[in-house]
Amino acid sequence: MSSPTPSLSKVRAFPALESKAAARLASALEESADTTIFVNGTTLQLPDVAHAALIEVLTRMSRGDEVSVSTVESLLNTSQAATMAGISASYLRKLTDSGTIPVEYRGTHRRIRPASVQAWLDARAEGPSETLE
Repeated sequence: MSSPTPSLSKVRAFPALESKAAARLASALEESADTTIFVNGTTLQLPDVAHAALIEVLTRMSRGDEVSVSTVESLLNTSQAATMAGISASYLRKLTDSGTIPVEYRGTHRRIRPASVQAWLDARAEGPSETLE
């Protein structure tokens, strides 16, 4: 089975920082793998992946770039969504055609959010099921 298609959603943009301040921050972070932050009086150490992301953001901001932060969400193809739902791919296509399960198109290819499949499964478990002909 192929892997889900990534979809960027929930984007938020941040303006560039003053270059000297951003460069100093990025340089300080690059000198150590340990990034400790203080939040509401609590000391927390950033995980490696958050440390790397922070360095990347500050480096870009120090170059004068505006930075966008977004969430990567998986999108399933028809076969993957059908497998998740425990139904045939042709039945899943009928459900997307009728609007019962929302679908996005990438060119002519259908892409379905896992949350949409789960919402359909949950609704089906709560009440009478729909039949499509």
